[in-house]
Amino acid sequence: MAANITNMLFIPYKPARTFGRTASTALSSICSPAAASSLLVIRPHCCSLQHHADPTQRRSGNYGPSFWDFNYFQSLNNEYKEERYLGRVSELKLQVKKMLVQEKQLWSVEELLEVIDDLERVGISYHFEDEINQILGGVYHEQKYAEGKNKSEEGICTLQLLHSDSSDNMVLLSPKNEKGDFDPSLGDDMRGLLQLYEASFVSTPGETTLDSAKEFATNFLQKNPNEKIDENLSLLVRHALELPIHWRVQRPNARWFIEAYERKSDVNSVVLQLAKLDLNIVQRPNATTFIEEYERRSYVNSVVLELAKLDFNIVQATHQEELKHLSRWWKQTCIAEKLPFARDRLVESYTWSSGYLPRPEHGYARIMATKVNTLTTVLDDIYDVYGTLEELQLFTDAFQRWDVEAIDQLPNYMQICYVALYNFINEMAYDVLKQQGLLIIPYLRKSWADLCRTYLQEAEWYLRGYTPILEEYMNNAWISISAHVILSHAYFLVANPIEKEVVPSLYKYHDLVRYSSIILRLANDLETSPDEVKRGDVPKSIQCYMNESGGTGEEAIEYIRFLISETWKNMNQEAFVAEDSPLFPQDL
Repeated sequence: MAANITNMLFIPYKPARTFGRTASTALSSICSPAAASSLLVIRPHCCSLQHHADPTQRRSGNYGPSFWDFNYFQSLNNEYKEERYLGRVSELKLQVKKMLVQEKQLWSVEELLEVIDDLERVGISYHFEDEINQILGGVYHEQKYAEGKNKSEEGICTLQLLHSDSSDNMVLLSPKNEKGDFDPSLGDDMRGLLQLYEASFVSTPGETTLDSAKEFATNFLQKNPNEKIDENLSLLVRHALELPIHWRVQRPNARWFIEAYERKSDVNSVVLQLAKLDLNIVQRPNATTFIEEYERRSYVNSVVLELAKLDFNIVQATHQEELKHLSRWWKQTCIAEKLPFARDRLVESYTWSSGYLPRPEHGYARIMATKVNTLTTVLDDIYDVYGTLEELQLFTDAFQRWDVEAIDQLPNYMQICYVALYNFINEMAYDVLKQQGLLIIPYLRKSWADLCRTYLQEAEWYLRGYTPILEEYMNNAWISISAHVILSHAYFLVANPIEKEVVPSLYKYHDLVRYSSIILRLANDLETSPDEVKRGDVPKSIQCYMNESGGTGEEAIEYIRFLISETWKNMNQEAFVAEDSPLFPQDL
């Protein structure tokens, strides 16, 4: 199956040395790899771990060891597992729910939206989804038919929270003057400008108002974020300019926001307490950032703050127990011992998993997703660094055939990796079969086979000294970034029930999967490209653009950032359309 990337990215012309053609044709086709081979019967298997002399010259990624060892994980102990903290969280949740249900009539729309925004940023909004949805629904209908609104901050925050309801930029029209331009006097309202800036990142293709809003807000915010505003707001501005909320994994920033919230003058004590409890129990990565910011505010809801901190610490305790389990699994695979050239990145892989599966009830999903991420890293190092071309061709063929007997001709290190992945697939498939009555082995195998096929292509390019054009590179690289593996496994881990009818379409790689993959690939290239090329890896998107266009490194980076921004718009559009699709559970 092939799909033209112009239908996926809607990339407009950008005059930055686009090699004689428009940016919309820079990446013309992204093809889905063919299906994997037939299903195998699950059966016991083993392989020899005997070492043989290996005279082959092999490269090294010079990766450092893990910062955390097995004994450290097993020694972790966290008091927030105790019932007394869970009981306190329950008390605080009731107080916040009462506040949202009974006191909302006393608040203005602006105050309501700010409370909801705070709950989301400090990482505890998942406790109050019904109440929040009810409030937002009421605000949406009120704003939709209201006329003559002039409160830019209120309107902007409304857009930020409600844009997924396709509100057609209704509230963004109010901050404009009679000429249709944004009123320069809005530059005095830094908090409103910040919300306008954040809201602009939920734009979709063709939404010129939001594009103008982003440019307008960015210009004012970048002039001097410390001028005429308090320290707390200045920190928020710098944090947003570094990376907008819409592009962040939310939970890792909650602690930072809680501390900022605590410095507010009108702290809601219930929200503060709940935020702290939840922080200590769950420990979602980005939550710390926003909790710290929340704590610094001059007006703070102390109940919200306590709840956020408790919630953070309680979830942290949960995560530590999951890491104990994962460290035992990782040790049993012997991969770190037998494949010392590969990265030992269990904690980093778990951090990824907890970012896109943050809810406490998704413990099993986080554990299995971490195994996916960890095994993907090992595979990547085999193809990028250690394997010879002949070995990699045999290795890839084994993943296309899924025949355990085929690994007899593989070297020992590949046998270990193959069997570990084979066992993982069977383990996950067996769990799903028991719980939901669906055999998913063929689907899981397809995602891994597709990944290995693209890894092999990149290895061949490197060994041939070949630099593909950007289109050719992206045609392969959106799969080799492994997002399709992560997202397809996450679907089976979270969806309940699994919609059997939609599973085949999942493996046609929906545009949401493609857009996510493209963004991850391009963002990864921006950060890691120099290091990877230096140690001996296929040229990344930056080098492909420079080689094809003759442009400079700075021009290439600018162009890749432009592609990321345009892909986000298309993903926003697809997310709005797919919101009620059974293919995309709302927990993902």
